[in-house]
Amino acid sequence: MKNGLEDVIAAETRLSDVDGPAGRLIIRGVSLDDLVADGTYESVAALLLDGLLEAHVNAEGLKERLGAARAEIYAYVVADATLLALPPVDAMRALIARLPDGEDFETAFRLLAAPAVFLPAVLRIQRGEAPVPPTASISQAADILRMMTGRLPSVEQTAALDAYLVTISDHGLNASTFASRVIASTHAGLTSSVLAAISALKGPLHGGAPGPVLDMLDAIGAESHAKTWLAAALDRGERLMGFGHRIYRVRDPRADALKNALKPLVATGQVDRSRITLAEAIEKAALAMLKERKPDRPLDVNVEFYTALLLESLGFPREAFTGVFAIGRTVGWIAHAREQLLEGRLIRPKSVYVGPFPIAA
Repeated sequence: MKNGLEDVIAAETRLSDVDGPAGRLIIRGVSLDDLVADGTYESVAALLLDGLLEAHVNAEGLKERLGAARAEIYAYVVADATLLALPPVDAMRALIARLPDGEDFETAFRLLAAPAVFLPAVLRIQRGEAPVPPTASISQAADILRMMTGRLPSVEQTAALDAYLVTISDHGLNASTFASRVIASTHAGLTSSVLAAISALKGPLHGGAPGPVLDMLDAIGAESHAKTWLAAALDRGERLMGFGHRIYRVRDPRADALKNALKPLVATGQVDRSRITLAEAIEKAALAMLKERKPDRPLDVNVEFYTALLLESLGFPREAFTGVFAIGRTVGWIAHAREQLLEGRLIRPKSVYVGPFPIAA
């Protein structure tokens, strides 16, 4: 037995391979670098879902059906006072819970569209603004930004969000994906699988750390303060947000993909260059300090560090970061749920009882 199921194989999958020692992520035979360089959310969604919903799914057909699904989902947007008092990811999850459950491709497309529609609507309503209806003819990434801001995004902004959604679309058998597969194995339905996955994702040990990266940047404030602040944090035994990963023993490949996705925004003046310069200085100082203080632990930059900077540059508030993560990861959850339905069986691991036994009279 291994605590936390460390290294225990619980499923066979054709969807993604996470090679921690090599720092490599492969999604259905394609490297992350190639996916981000050439892909959009629609292309990676078609890649993941191909053969799992229908015999063949292509990016252009998926884009059209996804646009129609966003238009359909908008009817479920409500301004319920109790619901809108919740944190954005909880409000988004509550709205998704109102959708019909099922295992077919109509359910799958509604679920792909739902967080993309609900999260911008919740953010606007919580700011006292009217929600913006989706536009079916544009891409998922462009429509998310348009529904949040009320205006069409720039080409660079759309490409940056596409890069993020592609980068976090799937990542092996992480906690939320495993939750999705467990629920799918009971044949409860795809909506139930996605709701379980969101519930796992919002835990701070899984999807809740990008926001604190910005808190760290704000607290440091200037490059000259970086070493002093980082040293004091480590002296207090605190974790440096955005560094270290359960699987990767070298640099998280997703970190560089997102760092590169920020460059066009910086080059065109659409993001505060000084903010990126500060982040790079903190990254450099933190890596040197971690190597010196923890030489036996491979701690490098993870996906959360540049996720925080990218989502901030696109105008997402920090409390919405987990919800944006869910928008991108839902396609992976659905693909794994469908794979489990088609090829797996009821997931029912065994536990080892370590409690007391009755005392014989």
